[in-house]
Amino acid sequence: MSVTAPRRPLAVLVFAQVLGGAGLAAGITVGALLAEDMLGSTGLAGVPSALFTGGAALGAVGIGRLSQRLGRRAGLLLGYGTGALGSLGVVAAAALHSLLVLFPALLIYGAGTATNLMARYAGAELVPPERRGRAVSTVLFATTLGAVAGPNLVTVTGDAAVAWGVPRLAGPFLLAAAAFGAAAAVLAVPQRAVGRPERGAAAGGTETGDRSGPGAQPLRPRGLAAGTAIMILTQLAMIALMTMTPVHLRAHGHGTQAAGLVIALHVGAMFLPSPLTGALVDRIGPYRVAAASGGTLLAAGLLAALAPSHSVPALAVALVLLGVGWNFGLVSGTALVTDALPPDRRAATQGLVDVGIALAGATGGAASGPVLAVGGFPVLALACGALALAVVPVAVLAARGGGDARRP
Repeated sequence: MSVTAPRRPLAVLVFAQVLGGAGLAAGITVGALLAEDMLGSTGLAGVPSALFTGGAALGAVGIGRLSQRLGRRAGLLLGYGTGALGSLGVVAAAALHSLLVLFPALLIYGAGTATNLMARYAGAELVPPERRGRAVSTVLFATTLGAVAGPNLVTVTGDAAVAWGVPRLAGPFLLAAAAFGAAAAVLAVPQRAVGRPERGAAAGGTETGDRSGPGAQPLRPRGLAAGTAIMILTQLAMIALMTMTPVHLRAHGHGTQAAGLVIALHVGAMFLPSPLTGALVDRIGPYRVAAASGGTLLAAGLLAALAPSHSVPALAVALVLLGVGWNFGLVSGTALVTDALPPDRRAATQGLVDVGIALAGATGGAASGPVLAVGGFPVLALACGALALAVVPVAVLAARGGGDARRP
């Protein structure tokens, strides 16, 4: 594969991710607060996270299968369009104060979040194997601009929502609808310009369905299992703690602007370190980076548990560490999974892997509310840190097994 050939499709993918990042951040920032208002219960505030991550699981299956058949661009285009539709549904549910509309809308919105994450696989396939860590990191880094801007627009979008007769907390979902729709348009325009991709073509024209080319390889079960476990554990811990942070802040007298700032810093930390993480994966190997993920997430949990409830800066630092640890796990796990799969099974299997990641997020989101209600925020934070530490033995044992991964 030519190193220079993928530059244009990678640029298209990166631009779409910048837009999609803003849509991703909406549910993270105000989803739990909106549910708390509509449901009237802190214990149920994790329901939106569970629903849109559950929707992400369904979206990952559909996007993966469509990508395997028609190419990455077709799958991503469908996902972003569905995310825009779900965002509008959430706005309608808030305006109508209808849980019957809110719940399915959150499921549909989840497809947009699945699309943002699945785009990293397309980036990994646009470059030779020895550069996959950096390619994954480039796509994730592109999400940073939109994802950081989104939470900081909570007040502006809330004012716009009120001016249009919609509840204030639905404002970020108006931004999400526009952002996901714009991301879909970015992917759709080049597709019309170059013609319909051939069966098996990846986003921008790389082949994912080639069964016999020089990139063909056998399945490597150890790398697949390790990469999947690493991403599932980090997602479970991150979503559980992140989801309840805005609720915890508001319960101690902080407004939505403070919550938006903390989440913006967290989301920035989820994606901003990606270039460094990708370089580390390519240089020292994914298993070492995964082990660092477990330690970083444990530190995040400890700091969040010990941070004074009145201290927004201390909690912000904890959430930054939470984002960095998640980034380490996602980039290293993605590299392991991509390396482990033959091209003719790659897109569909990656979709199934992301189902597991989404279900882990749904579990974390659903469990976080009851844990917060019963044990308090420090207990939730400590539990998340301890859970994430399990990444370390997974990485160590898989690395010692050897033979299944491209990098030791």
